Amino acid sequence: MTLRRADGTTAAARLDGDEYVLLDDPDVGSLLAREDWREHARRSAGPRGTLVDADPAPVVPRPGKIVCVGLNYRSHILEMGRPLPEHPTLFAKFADALVGPADPVELPPESEAMDWEAELAVVIGGTVRRATPAMAEQAIAGFTVMNDITLRDWQFRTREWLQGKTFEATTPLGPQLVTPDDLPGGTRPSLTISTTVDGRTMQKADTADLVFDPVWLVRYVSAIVTLRPGDIIATGTPGGVGHARTPPVYLAPGQRVVTRIDRIGRLDNQIVSAR
Repeated sequence: MTLRRADGTTAAARLDGDEYVLLDDPDVGSLLAREDWREHARRSAGPRGTLVDADPAPVVPRPGKIVCVGLNYRSHILEMGRPLPEHPTLFAKFADALVGPADPVELPPESEAMDWEAELAVVIGGTVRRATPAMAEQAIAGFTVMNDITLRDWQFRTREWLQGKTFEATTPLGPQLVTPDDLPGGTRPSLTISTTVDGRTMQKADTADLVFDPVWLVRYVSAIVTLRPGDIIATGTPGGVGHARTPPVYLAPGQRVVTRIDRIGRLDNQIVSAR
């Protein structure tokens, strides 16, 4: 995970039970740029602290690329009234949209339709272009949790989605990177993913419901652009979003959004009015 320090800087940290061990890397993205990042993370023995006192930043604060996939869970595609796709719908997000796993999410005054989207996020751990299946598996450092908070009134102003997806301080990411060997299914994990709003369950699914799995997505995206350590691929959201309800349900200041993926962690964010 990446932690904020009291002086405003950040540091990568290894989790050891309920404690963390600081590494000599400024964040997880920098750690992944090392060819020996796995061994380096295992052997480092910096200062320790307790998770209770930790202030987590986005697990990768400044990824070079954030590639997001729309309409990738069968349940969500069906609730939106769409056919199953032959190719993934891709869009981008900028790093300024990211916040930490316990940070406030800012509802901008320009929008009245903020929605939740729990997502499994792939974290890239090696440079790869035009990946074979084996190369794609090797390039996946692990997984983390994202909520692709979306401003629906901006998203659907045009056929291009980006403007509703990347408002500043709207996308929590974290709390930690979990490597494939620690997850059932490895690089194609089968995990429960959920969102609650003020304690009410809004989304609950299994990542096995993905149409395009993480390995497939690394292959597809790497055909377009070189993927590098610290890049993020957000794999899409399951059914249960607010926009698909009758009537639609949107987030308001003061509400608490909790996003969980079993065996990876949770995001716990309060919606606040942007200043």
